Amino acid sequence: MRGLDETDQKILASLKQNSRIPFTKIAEEVGLSEAAVRKRVEKLQGDGVIRKFTVELETRESVRAVILISVQPAYPNPSVVKSVKRVKGVEQVYEVAGEVDILAVVAGESIEEVNSNIDQVRRIDGVSKTNSMVILRAWV
Repeated sequence: MRGLDETDQKILASLKQNSRIPFTKIAEEVGLSEAAVRKRVEKLQGDGVIRKFTVELETRESVRAVILISVQPAYPNPSVVKSVKRVKGVEQVYEVAGEVDILAVVAGESIEEVNSNIDQVRRIDGVSKTNSMVILRAWV
């Protein structure tokens, strides 16, 4: 990561593993005071390096899929992304380079619900093609 020193990178690695880790614990790990860690995190937030803290849920009933989305050339990707983000169950959306333009992760309580969400994405103006893959197991 550009502009970040080794300590910032260690702080970010700790927060990435557990965004609720106490600053005192991070301070012990990186050799700084709790106040110094707090100031660095505030600066990382102010600089936009840390955009948000979130909760990642995992339930046994959850079904997830990845949708690869191709956009018609006449439609700008950001407008399609905004529409994709509004679809129920969409957890993450990325604009990507390669054969497709957008990658979305969608979740639901059943395969039927996920399939319905994928169908909603397919109906968005500007979407020319989708390729969906159901996630069988996460190794993260």
